[in-house]
Amino acid sequence: MHAIFLDRDGVICENRSDYVKTWDEFKFLPGAKESLAALSRLGLPIIVITNQSAIHRGYTTAAAVDDIHRRMVSEIRAAGGRIDRVLYCPHRPDEGCACRKPRAGMLRRAAEELRLDLRRSYMVGDALTDLQVGLAVGATPVMVLTGRGFRQLLPSLRALGDNFFVARSIMGAAAHIIGAEVPSLPPKFVPQPLSSPIHG
Repeated sequence: MHAIFLDRDGVICENRSDYVKTWDEFKFLPGAKESLAALSRLGLPIIVITNQSAIHRGYTTAAAVDDIHRRMVSEIRAAGGRIDRVLYCPHRPDEGCACRKPRAGMLRRAAEELRLDLRRSYMVGDALTDLQVGLAVGATPVMVLTGRGFRQLLPSLRALGDNFFVARSIMGAAAHIIGAEVPSLPPKFVPQPLSSPIHG
């Protein structure tokens, strides 16, 4: 079994320069719920892996992040989609942990718990670190241009060449993954644009 890994901020919800600290600050990006509903039909595990250093920086709490994830999963479920795991790293970059992306601790933990083949999996993110962690475990990296993606595209191309797929948003990423998994899929299956979390 392989899986679909997604970053959170800038992929599923709007990215904030001051961090998403409470549910009131969490805003789904356009098409995110619909895209996750479409990806859910593939039957693959869908796992969010996200750096949340705001916890150890003192800007929010683990309880607040847990609340955000419970509400996020609930809203996605109500829209016909699902998130099977949410893993997050609470550490600051200077703490040298093994879980903060681009280190692969969160992906390896998910792989161990769910017996996943990371080499056949996908990693969707909006930053160079997301692409790097995908490549580190042999997964297919997909960059979205929402969030930090547009600003991170050129540095990513310089660092990694053309070893990743670029999508305008999570909708394009979902269409790419669905097309790779089910090449003969009818077009109506592709998402159209519309106007118990586990912690690491």
